[in-house]
Parts: sequence; C-alpha cells; structure tokens
Amino acid sequence: MPVRDIVRWPDPRLSAPCTPVGAVSDAVARLAGDMLDTMYAAPGRGLAAPQVGVLWRLFVMDPHGRAGPPAPRVFVDPVIEARSVETASGPEGCLSIPGIVAQVERALEITLSWRDLAGTAHRETLTGFAAICAQHEIDHLDGIVTLDRLAPEDRAALEKAYAP
Repeated sequence: MPVRDIVRWPDPRLSAPCTPVGAVSDAVARLAGDMLDTMYAAPGRGLAAPQVGVLWRLFVMDPHGRAGPPAPRVFVDPVIEARSVETASGPEGCLSIPGIVAQVERALEITLSWRDLAGTAHRETLTGFAAICAQHEIDHLDGIVTLDRLAPEDRAALEKAYAP
C-alpha cells in the first residue's frame, strides 16, 4: 500500500469536521491500509484520515509503537461514549505539526465505540497511551489540533516556533 503525504498545519482540512464513513467499502479498507503504512513510515503511533487529506471519520493507531510487535488497529466512525473525571497533562506531538510538542490535558480513561473494517461494532475501555492517542485522533476528526487545546500564550509561543 502506498505511503501518503501527511497534511501539515495550517492546512484548512485539519480544521474541518469529518463526515461519517457509513458502510465500509473497499475504498475505506484501502485508505486504512495506506494510513497504517504512512503512520509506520512517519514514524508515528496514530493517524487520522484528515491528516492524509480525506475528511472521513476514520483513524488508525498502534499503541505499542516500537516497544513491541506491531499491533495495528483501525477505527471506523469512532465515538467517545465516556471519559474519566481523572485527567493528566502530558506531552503530545503530531505528525501534522512536526517539531512541536504541546502539553495537553486528557482523560486518563475513555470508553470508545467504533466499527472495524468488517463492519463489526466494538466497544472498549481504553487507558494509558491508547486512551490519549484515541482522544488526539478523534480531535482530528472533529477539526481540532493540539494547538487548539492550549492557552493563548502557550499556543502563540508554539506557533512562533513552528516552521512548516
């Protein structure tokens, strides 16, 4: 599967809410495969469809990264059903904003529902890095980038440091 170009901020596609995928087709499966290849080549641990220029509610991730054998996951039309009250602030990078790391506050646990490429519905409670990564990628599906989660002064400093 081909590695696709990653859309870089401030491309307006990164600020657009995405359309639900609906029925899973061969085109959706091809896109998911391309996205996994692109994510691993970057190298990254998560990638949302708008980051490759497609405004569909689809993301891929591998919460293990290089720490273990590949464990690719594909999420079609994901929905966060619940978030823990407990949160933590931690560093987040983004393949669409290379070189920038922002401190972002996230729920430590989420309950996520989605469909896989076979159209099978899933519901799972995610914790740790998987929960943080899924929240980051779903932000992309909602037209939100990490910079949008920052206080104005923090955002301004990171924007100044960013060189697309």
